[in-house]
Amino acid sequence: MKLKTILIIDDEPEIQELLTIYLNNNGYQTLTASNGHEGLEALQKESIDLVIADIMMPGMDGLELLKRIRPHSPIPFLFISAKSDDMDKIFGLQLGADDYIGKPFNPLEVISRVQAIFRRLEAFSRIEKQDQEVIEIGDIKLDVKSCKLYKSGMIKELTSFEFKILALLMGQPGRVFTKAHIYEQVWGEEYLGDENIIMVYISKLREKIEDNPRKPVFLITIRGLGYRFEKG
Repeated sequence: MKLKTILIIDDEPEIQELLTIYLNNNGYQTLTASNGHEGLEALQKESIDLVIADIMMPGMDGLELLKRIRPHSPIPFLFISAKSDDMDKIFGLQLGADDYIGKPFNPLEVISRVQAIFRRLEAFSRIEKQDQEVIEIGDIKLDVKSCKLYKSGMIKELTSFEFKILALLMGQPGRVFTKAHIYEQVWGEEYLGDENIIMVYISKLREKIEDNPRKPVFLITIRGLGYRFEKG
């Protein structure tokens, strides 16, 4: 079986070396880059399965790199950064990052996060194969087989996690899903009460499916419980 390749982008050689050792010892191939420009070049030339990137780097930082690649690629993206402000984390997630770890970090936690991301992607692939190939509610159509979302006939790009959340909710319209249920189904991990990540993705989805995201008619908040997709 082909080993998964992970691109490490960090301007600190010690971080590159540390992550390379741990990732290699856990069965991953690695490539390294020192800034966003080098990382972008590697992504264009190599077959890469996941990116681990610092935020603060000279030249092109991690956020700018993600801005450039996300419209064209759903590749999993994990930020590692000394920036610990919640707004930085939320901004990274809004841009399409899949996870975020603050420095200093335990390299074993990085391995766990990487493994969790790949588990989620495998679950995502299983959803693609489910029997219900198209879910259509109102002017919203989710093509499960091709992972495409259409709003009034116009295609809307989705990240893997946006797709999984929408497939979960649209697959059972009218049912209320708690934040914990959504998190555990989509991220495959125990829910520890971090509501920010769920709120960020719900907000992003509303921007794509609602005529007025501030007054949603499809993706409804059930105060104190969670979210429901209206039956239409």
